[in-house]
Amino acid sequence: MTRLGAALGYSAVVLPRWGEVSIRIDGYADRGQDIIAATPAGVDMNKVIATIKVIDDVCDSRTDAAAARTSFEAITRFPPVGVARFALFAAAGASALSVIFGAAHWLSLILIALSAGAGACLRRWVGSMTRNLFVQPFSAALLAGVIGAVAVRLQLSSALRLVAVCPCMVLVPGPHLLNGAIDLVRGRLPLGASRIGYASLIILMICTGLLVGLSLGGVSLPASGPSTAVPLGYDVLAAGVAVAAYGTFFAMPWRMLPIPILIGMLAHTCRWLVITIGGGSVETGALVACLVAGIIVTPVARRLRLPFAAFGFATVVSLIPGVYLFRMAGGLAALMAPGEKASPDLMLGTVTDGVTAFLIFVAMAFGLIAPKMLIEHFDSSEQARL
Repeated sequence: MTRLGAALGYSAVVLPRWGEVSIRIDGYADRGQDIIAATPAGVDMNKVIATIKVIDDVCDSRTDAAAARTSFEAITRFPPVGVARFALFAAAGASALSVIFGAAHWLSLILIALSAGAGACLRRWVGSMTRNLFVQPFSAALLAGVIGAVAVRLQLSSALRLVAVCPCMVLVPGPHLLNGAIDLVRGRLPLGASRIGYASLIILMICTGLLVGLSLGGVSLPASGPSTAVPLGYDVLAAGVAVAAYGTFFAMPWRMLPIPILIGMLAHTCRWLVITIGGGSVETGALVACLVAGIIVTPVARRLRLPFAAFGFATVVSLIPGVYLFRMAGGLAALMAPGEKASPDLMLGTVTDGVTAFLIFVAMAFGLIAPKMLIEHFDSSEQARL
């Protein structure tokens, strides 16, 4: 908006908040300030790319203000990702994440894909019925919990409950957490806190839906389940599929999908080497992978005119600590039942899962944001010197 205003001969200042955007325009005779209702709850990279292209055309004098207005109005009417494609990639992404976390049986993979695909269709249907931002993830997680409980009863799920957990992992709002962290680092505290709060409420709804669904079948979610080593080839290929799935969720154009897929596979290779060969922790592996991704994504995102948070998170989506979050939630629910007679091992496992999830989130945020901030700082310093 600042660039567009300058190209049209005005000085524009944009103040984004949760729920509204305030725009002050100096030198505009009719009105000096507008407040526009806007809730940054969605991620649509197709619209972002098209909008930035129009702004670039205006700034480079390839189009005028009237044509730009028409283009902006057309962009608002861009359709979302089709239901079939959305459900297909949700199924593929959940199955890929299950492979990364140790799923080895084809029947489990099929159940996970069916659960995630059905959850995606349910989200679209619920979204057409209500504008509430939290009903969709709750409904999809509830369905995943019910299907997971049935799978456990039929002895079709492992001790990790991946049939129930993995369809919920594709619901975790990573871009909002990352955008919130960027806002906090840049000093936009109200907006950053709002983003983090929104993402936290979605995660709470996911955990609640999952646990309620499991409880309907009399099944609990164990804390601190055993980890399973995955061969490098399976791990990297599954990471690429997960990146493609999240790129689809964010409406990334088909022609651009190979770039984040390759970056994500490279980052996940680094993580596998750190953990398997180097003996590092999952937190260290996530940090190294995100540092590699952040160093590559920052210039690529600027070159392709893509939103950094969505593009960056899509490349490292396979690192999200959803399993640890859901185990922590299950452990907290299990601790409430016996009260003071709760097992110390259960308490320790719950705390361990919670701390691990928090440290992974911090490592991912730092690994992605630090290269971005440093590259932008030195790039602006170099431009100022020249």
